[in-house]
This record gives sequence, structure tokens and C-alpha cells, in this order.
Amino acid sequence: MKEKVIGKKIGMPVLILMIAVMIGSLYVAIRGAIIVDNEGSPAIFLLGILAFGLSFFIIPGLKVLKPQEALVLTLFGKYYGTLKGEGFYFVNPFCQSFNPAAQTKLNQSGDVNTTPSVLSSVATSLTSSGTKEVALSKQNKISLKVMTLNNSRQKINDCLGNPVEIGIAVMWKMVDTAKAVFNVDNYKEYLSLQCDSAVRQIVKIYPYDVAPGIDTTGDGQADEGSLRGSSEEVAERIRKEIQSRVENAGIEIVEARITYLAYAPEIAAVMLQRQQASAIIDARKMIVDGAVGMVELALERLEKTQMVKLDDERKAQMVSNLLVVLCGNHDAQPVVNSGSIY
Repeated sequence: MKEKVIGKKIGMPVLILMIAVMIGSLYVAIRGAIIVDNEGSPAIFLLGILAFGLSFFIIPGLKVLKPQEALVLTLFGKYYGTLKGEGFYFVNPFCQSFNPAAQTKLNQSGDVNTTPSVLSSVATSLTSSGTKEVALSKQNKISLKVMTLNNSRQKINDCLGNPVEIGIAVMWKMVDTAKAVFNVDNYKEYLSLQCDSAVRQIVKIYPYDVAPGIDTTGDGQADEGSLRGSSEEVAERIRKEIQSRVENAGIEIVEARITYLAYAPEIAAVMLQRQQASAIIDARKMIVDGAVGMVELALERLEKTQMVKLDDERKAQMVSNLLVVLCGNHDAQPVVNSGSIY
């Protein structure tokens, strides 16, 4: 079903005409009730009352929209059209607004405010049927603004089977109101469920941290993609995945961002120890590389200056002592040898 934009902004002329008809019909009814030559005019009186009553049927056809709002209308069960954009409209008074997601409140921004406007208050004072229609159309308005959906955090296993918790924020907007209202039962709940499914589908492709031998792109070659290191790439893939799922609901996904990412609590402590161990190993490698370079430099300087001549056994002992001093966690306590080293 395709969206059909209808409606002309002629609400104000119609409202003025309605008020004029009401005043005129009251005048006619009063004139018809006045006795002229001892005889009344029942026909004129009834005509004025009938015209006054029929003027109330115009009220449901008056629609007021703010900027970035839309209203989907049905006529006797069929799709009539959509009002879009700010303005004061007049449509068929028998049209009814329809929005199955009007009462659905998710953890998102941009829900249309249902506070009655001044025009709604005036219409309320005129007729009870008009009151119901104005209130209904007010609640059934669809926001065309860019809205943000913050779904709850999910616990998902990454490609290595490690449980991680992830949360996303999805920026979306409505582009086709007819698809949103008629193609799915509730477009807000539909979007929320598809976001959860898309996140689960993408997260299980990546490891939390860089792991060897993992192909995240599907090209058959291992790469360094990860949830923690490739957040921009992961977010873009999530956006495309959600867009492909909500295309039939008339929704455009503007952007998707990862708002929370961490290991699940049951393995967080173990993974922290693993990260600490990896950091310690990397630090030790750096210390050893630096210590070996310093020992090589010391031996080279001694041989160059010929300050002292050392055989292979003494060189090995010197290397061992220097490595212990340079690589140890605590300060070395030297032992002074007062005798011969041989």
C-alpha cells in the first residue's frame, strides 16, 4: 500500500462558513418562531433548526496539524489518505483517523503530545461527538520527526561464545505512513523487536576483542574486526540490518550507535584477569627486549675500550647478573667481591 497525501488547507474558510451558517440558522429559527399576524411559521422554524443541527457535522472534518505531524484517515474501512504538514485542513467529516501504535509508549523520544489545543477546546464546547473526534484525531497523530529508540541491554554470545552485554540507540523517522499503519500491526513494537533481532544477528559475527583466525567480513580471510575495536563498523552493519527488516513498515533508520558494551557479569572478572595477564606479558616482553639491548651495549663498550677482558664464562655470568638486575621486580642488593674473580 502506497501513501496518498490529501487535504487542502481550507479549514479556516470552512470554519467561518460554519459559524455563519449557525448564526443564520438561529436567526431563521427565531424569525420562524415569532408570531406574525397571529400566525407562526413552523416550516421556517424547523428549517432553521435543521440547518443549525447539520452544521455540527462539519466539526469532525476540521483537522489541525503541527509541523512534522501526519494523520492517516480511513473512510468506511478503506484507506482515504494522509494529511501531512502543518496547517488547518478540512476533509470528509465521515473520515476517521487511524493509528494502532498511538497508545504504545517505548523508551524513545518524539511521542506526539496529546494535550488538547485551543481549537479542540472550542469544538468540545460545541458538541460531544465533536469532542470524541477531536480527541481521537489528536491521539492518532503520527510524528514525522527523527526519534531515538533506546532498547534495553541484551546479553548475547559473541563468535567465541563469550556472553557480552550490549545496548544500542537507533535514530529513525517515518517516511511512509500508509505502510506503517496498514502493513504491520504496531510499527513501534515491530521496530523494537527488529532492533533486538538485528543486534543479535550482527553481534554473533564479531568477537568482543581481537582474536586470531576470525573472519568478520565474510570474505574468507581472517581480519582484526571486533566489537570493541570496530564499533563504527558494527554500528553501520546493525543499521543496515535493521533497515532491511523495517523497509515494509515505511521506516527509515537514520543512524545506529552502540551505547553500552561490556562482558556479562558472570565472566567479567575472569576476562579482566585475562586482560591483565596479557598486559603483563606485553610489558615483560618490552622489558626483556630493552634489557637485552642494554646488555649488548655494555659488552660492546667493554670490548671496544678493552677496559677488561672477559672469557665466555664470565660474559655469561655478567649477562645473567645484568638481566636479573634489569628485569627484576625489586631493587637488586649488590654483593661486593673483595677477592679475585678467578
